[in-house]
Amino acid sequence: MYSLAQSVLAKGAAGEPLPSPYKGLARHEVEFRRGEFSLIAAGPGTGKSLVALNLALHGNVPVMYFSADSNASTQLSRATAIITGDDIRDVKLRLLADDFDEYTAMLAKRWWIRFDYNARPTIADIELNLRAYFEVFGLFPHLILVDNITNVVGETPVGDAESFTFGLESLSEWMSDMARVTGAHVLALHHVTGEHSDGLTPIPLSGVKGKIARVPNVVLTIHKEVDEMGGVILHISDVKNREGFADPSGGTFSSYVFNSSSMRITDIDDTL
Repeated sequence: MYSLAQSVLAKGAAGEPLPSPYKGLARHEVEFRRGEFSLIAAGPGTGKSLVALNLALHGNVPVMYFSADSNASTQLSRATAIITGDDIRDVKLRLLADDFDEYTAMLAKRWWIRFDYNARPTIADIELNLRAYFEVFGLFPHLILVDNITNVVGETPVGDAESFTFGLESLSEWMSDMARVTGAHVLALHHVTGEHSDGLTPIPLSGVKGKIARVPNVVLTIHKEVDEMGGVILHISDVKNREGFADPSGGTFSSYVFNSSSMRITDIDDTL
């Protein structure tokens, strides 16, 4: 039990915003704050994993990335391209040729970013990894990424649509609690309903699969625009934001250029 004055000390790092490369979201009052849980939902191949990875690599903060949806080769190639700016095709060729020593020495400096590639992690697996992180570094990660939330094996058996939704909501509540206990920002990636799976039109809050948007502090959806030259623009809509602007329709968004060579995501205003 805390008084208001005592709560100043009890809050710890809660509310501290993490460094973010997404200036457009910041203009919409969207921040990734420690002690809070957020969700990014998008169709397959729209870029939600890359949005998460660019966030993880942007700031000099401790990160634990549960990469159930992508293997080590994929994440290593993407991360190396983002950090160096080198073409991901060249990075992959060097990785396959075992000619990676130059990159390995540079990547070793990013010791604070750790990945787990278990394709079906349980709640116990995630908690064990976080305890191990604390044991090694003496602190919990400031950012915990879960890619995707549906890959996590929850405690509720999934037999039908109702139990699927209940299980996802239960997982969301557990992740929200994990954010408070660890003082990290917990960001989970998720899917959208079928009519929005092509990722070509704005996705509303109601388009989040499983109707689990009640728990997160922030919910973002992503759709993309492909021009006649094959260039890709990612549009990120803040459809829920407890402490700032939100448009549940998804019609208000900030836009970013996706560089398919370097895997970097840049505010469109910075490229004009």
